[in-house]
Formats: sequence, C-alpha cells, structure tokens
Amino acid sequence: MSENRIQRIGVLVMSYGTPESIDQIEAYYTHIRRGHAPTPEQLQDLKDRYEAIVGGVFPLRENTDNQVKALEARLNEKYPNITFVCYQGLKHASPFIEDGVERMVQDGITEAVGVVLAPHYSAMSVGGYIKRAQEKADELGLNIAFVRSYHLHPKLIEALALRVEEALARFEVPKERVQVLFTAHSLPEKILEMKDPYPEQLLETSRAIADRTGITQWQFGWQSAGQTGVPWLGPDILDVLRSIKQEERAQHVLVCPVGFVSDHLEVLYDLDIEAQKVARELGIQLERTRSLNTDPLYMETLSDVVYALARKD
Repeated sequence: MSENRIQRIGVLVMSYGTPESIDQIEAYYTHIRRGHAPTPEQLQDLKDRYEAIVGGVFPLRENTDNQVKALEARLNEKYPNITFVCYQGLKHASPFIEDGVERMVQDGITEAVGVVLAPHYSAMSVGGYIKRAQEKADELGLNIAFVRSYHLHPKLIEALALRVEEALARFEVPKERVQVLFTAHSLPEKILEMKDPYPEQLLETSRAIADRTGITQWQFGWQSAGQTGVPWLGPDILDVLRSIKQEERAQHVLVCPVGFVSDHLEVLYDLDIEAQKVARELGIQLERTRSLNTDPLYMETLSDVVYALARKD
C-alpha cells in the first residue's frame, strides 16, 4: 500500500472477545463450542468465574474497547500523513471479525491492515483470525494485509521487561531467589506435529525478557487449557507450582503471562484466583506482572507494525 495513493486506511483490530454481560455468556460459550450449547454445569462454572472477578464481565470487554481506541489515537498522532480508522473484530462475540470487515467496506474503506491483540503466531489462533478476515475481505473486494506476529518488537520487550523488574521489587528477597514463570494460553498438542511457530516464539519472547532483566531462574509454563478430550501443551502452571514446592526450588514465584496483552478471564481468574489459591496452599508467595492493556509502549508496538504494512506497495 503506497502512502501516496492511500490517505485513509482501515485497521481491523482482532481479539478473542468476551460477553458484554452475564446474560450473554451462554451464547458466547455456545459459539466457542461451535454451536454446541454447554451443559448447565459447564455454563454455571463459567458464570461463576466471571462473577468471581471484581466487576464481573464488564471490565474485560472495556479493556479491548480501550485498546482499540488508544491504537487509533496513537496511529493518527504519530502518522498524520494517513488517516487511520480502527474497527473491532472479535472471534467469539459481536462485533465478529466478519462484522468489522463489513463495516469498513460500508464506510468506504478500500485498503486495510489487520492485527491481532496477541503477539505470537499460531495457525490455530492468529491464523484462524486472519483466515476469517481474508475470506470476508475477498467476498467484499477489500484489499487487506495482515500482521502475523510481533513477539520480538523492541518496545514490546521493553514494556514486559519493565513489568518484570517492577514486580520483582515486590519480593523481600533478592531476585535470584525468585522463580520466574512465563506463561501463555495452552493449545492442543497437535500443533507440534504441524511445526507451528507458537511455542518457539513464546520462548523467544521469554528469553529476550530474561536477557534484558538479567533473570537466570526462569521457565515456561502453560495455562488455561481447554477441556476437549485431546492432549494440550504442558506443563500446566498449577503443576509447575506443585513441582517447585516438591523440589524445594523456590518459595517466591513471579508469573509473567507473556501470551496475554490485557486483563481478562485467563489473567484475572486463572492466575489471580485459581493459581493464587494453589500457591497459598503450597506456602508460595505468588506475584504477577501488570497486564499491558493500553500501555504506551504496547500502543507503540502495534502502531509500528500496522504502519509498516500500510506503507507497503
């Protein structure tokens, strides 16, 4: 896309999505399960998780809304030669990915860039978002290019490293005595057979943060695996905490969820409630790094990768 030709570019900002209220949870869960309604027990479990979070479901949706607004503001402030208009496209809730593409076309957008609020590429995650957006764009005649990953962007690494250093200061022991766990959302093990880049990209991000902060006591763990009857990537963070206790490796643990960019269920429940409960039972002090949300360095990361594609012929 040439900046000389194109003065107005749509940005499709894609993410997983979350319901806007408790009464939307069943439809949301049914969509995740590809049209199969959850059992009453499964539905109640998910409702309980949302209700356990301070403020319930509402702040989760607001986090994504704020990120989209902040990205649009940063793009237009930083690159006044182009007018950027951001549209939201969610995987499992309205506005769906296809809705975002359709709204761009309705608004007269002819050139667009798609970016996912997830730094690491997997064919099963980011690849799926891109496929849906591309199919709708092809149907409607929209020219769209996609950011596939940005897991080693210097500003992303800087933002995450600053959070690790900030969180390490909460411990009353030297950082050498703190075990750092980098985590991300688990995916089915079959991605290993596909030579999917997801696990290695996550390790690359973790290594870059460790190098920048001087951490030597760190490992990677997975979290939030689905209950699908097939094996998912492990070890799970709860098992990692138990092994740390059993092997007496540390009494102080810092979790840095590098695979997540905002506060949502997998962070506020799976880490702050579920993992904290296990840690307390084990006598482990567990702390977590702050989420990126609308951090200026994260907005810089996103604006850089979007603009790089907007400039291409």
